[in-house]
Formats: sequence, structure tokens, C-alpha cells
Amino acid sequence: MQAPAAAERNKGPILAVLREYVGPGAHAGPGVLRVLEVGAGAGLHAAHFAQALPQTLWQPSDIDPRALRSIAAYVEAMQVPNVLPPILLDVSQGWETWGGTQPATLDLLVSINMMHIAELRCTEGLFKGAGVLLKPGGVLFTYG
Repeated sequence: MQAPAAAERNKGPILAVLREYVGPGAHAGPGVLRVLEVGAGAGLHAAHFAQALPQTLWQPSDIDPRALRSIAAYVEAMQVPNVLPPILLDVSQGWETWGGTQPATLDLLVSINMMHIAELRCTEGLFKGAGVLLKPGGVLFTYG
């Protein structure tokens, strides 16, 4: 289980902003909010955010198989029931390859600390995927 210091430092401030989009009264209608996190890295954010936002169903993903193992370890250690098993996802590839996510089914697409370090084609893929996969009124949430 990886423990990035930056993720530990910024999890609180990021969660405060996420609550504006998924907290009580922030969305229309009852039910679970579907979240896809692209580039979830070690999994600290996925586990922390899902634990704090039980009304979400959190799907973490990453391109690195080592990250997938770390995500699974965080979820198990923190006993977070609303996190799905992590999926291998290359955001530079078409949305059709994103683990079976169907068009207009996501409430929130999250990308933290990816765009500033990834190739431009990854950012382009993120925005293209968001345009297809987010529900009307859904949010693409980026940080870093």
C-alpha cells in the first residue's frame, strides 16, 4: 500500500470541494451517485472520499497495475463498501475501453494530479470521455 505525502495533505481540501457536488442537497433526485476516478494512483483518495461520501459508488482506475494493487489494499484496510474493484484504464484510449462504462451514466468523473504530468493525449481523452460518459448536469472534477 503506497502512501503518497501529497495525497495525504490534500485529501481534506479536495473532499471539502467534492462535498459541494455530491453532498446532501447538491444533486437532484434520490439514489447512488456513480463516480469514476481516472488515475487513482495509490488509492488513498478513492478510499477516503468514498468513506466520507457514502452516497457514492466509487470506481477507481489507473493505468499502472501496481496502483491497482495499492487501491485494493487501501479499500480493504479502510473497509469501504462503496468502492468497486479498481480497473485498468488508459485515459488516452477511447471511452469504449473504460471498463464498460456506458454513455451518460456517470454523475462525477474525477481526475486528480494527472493532467499536469500526463501527455496531452491523456487530457484530451479525459475531456472526450467526460463529454460522452457524464449524465446531463454531471461534473468533470479535476485537481492538479
